[in-house]
Amino acid sequence: MVKKDWSKHLDMLLRFRLIEILVFWEGRISSTTLVKAFGIGRQQGTKNIHRYIDEVCDSNLLYDAHIKGYRPTENFQPVLTKGTVDEYLYLLHSCQDLDSRFSYLDIQKANTEVIFPLQRKVNAQFIRPIVQAARTQQRIEIDYMSITSGAIETRVISPHTLVYSGYRWHIRAHCEKHNDYRDFVLSRINDIPIPISTSDNGMDKDKAWNTNIELIIKPDPRLSPFQKKIIQQEYTMTNGQLTISTRAALANYHLHYLRISSTNNKEQSPEAQQLVLANHEQIKQWLF
Repeated sequence: MVKKDWSKHLDMLLRFRLIEILVFWEGRISSTTLVKAFGIGRQQGTKNIHRYIDEVCDSNLLYDAHIKGYRPTENFQPVLTKGTVDEYLYLLHSCQDLDSRFSYLDIQKANTEVIFPLQRKVNAQFIRPIVQAARTQQRIEIDYMSITSGAIETRVISPHTLVYSGYRWHIRAHCEKHNDYRDFVLSRINDIPIPISTSDNGMDKDKAWNTNIELIIKPDPRLSPFQKKIIQQEYTMTNGQLTISTRAALANYHLHYLRISSTNNKEQSPEAQQLVLANHEQIKQWLF
C-alpha cells in the first residue's frame, strides 16, 4: 500500500520509480545510480533510498553488504510501478538515446533495440492553430492533401481532439464538406489554417467518438489448438478471447495496430494473420 500520494511530488516520484524498476529487474540499486540519474550528491542518493523504505514500502528492499547496495526482498511487490517488462525495456532504450555522459545505466549490457514508426513531416506552424481551435471550439479553414481526390482541397473543419494511432497523428474534426466527423492526418495539412468563427459542432455531437464499443479478438480459427494456445497466452486472453473497449471512432486504428483485417481476410495465411475480429457483424457500421 502506498503510504503517501506522491503524484504532487514529481521529482521524488521519479526517483522512487527508478529505484523500484532497477531493483526489481536488475536485482540491485545503489546511491551511485541516483547520483548519476538526477545529478544529486551521494548522501542525498542514500537518503532517497531510505525514504523509499520508510515512506513507500519497508518490505521491498534489503541492504546487502556484498553487493554494496540494496537488493529486492523475496516478498518484493511493485508499489509505484506496474512491474511490467516494458517499463524496464523502455528505460534501457531511453538511456541509449542520451549522451553517454548522462547515461546512468550500463547501456552496453542493455542488449535492446526499438523500432519506431517512421516520423511524418508535421509543420508546427500548421498545427498550432489547430490545437488552439480544438481548445476553443472554433471553425477553421485548412488546405488538405486528400488521398481520395488526389488533390489539395480547401476544407472548413471544427477540430476537437488530437489522436495518435500508434503510427501517426491526426485530428478528429467535423468536416463541413461532408457534414460529418472525420480524421485529418496532420502531415497532410498543406498551409497555415485560418480561423473563421465559433463552431456549433463540438465533441459532444460526434456520435462515433461518444459511442463505446467492444472489439472481441480471438486467434485465427484456422490455427491448430497448440498455435491458438500460444496466441491466447501471448495476449493474456480470457476464455480464448481478448476484449478491447474503445471509442467507435478509434476501432479501426486498434485493428490496424494489431494487424487485424476488419473483414477477416481469408487470403492471408493463419500463421501471418494470427488474430481475427470475432464480433465483426455487431460493430461493422463503425469500420471502414
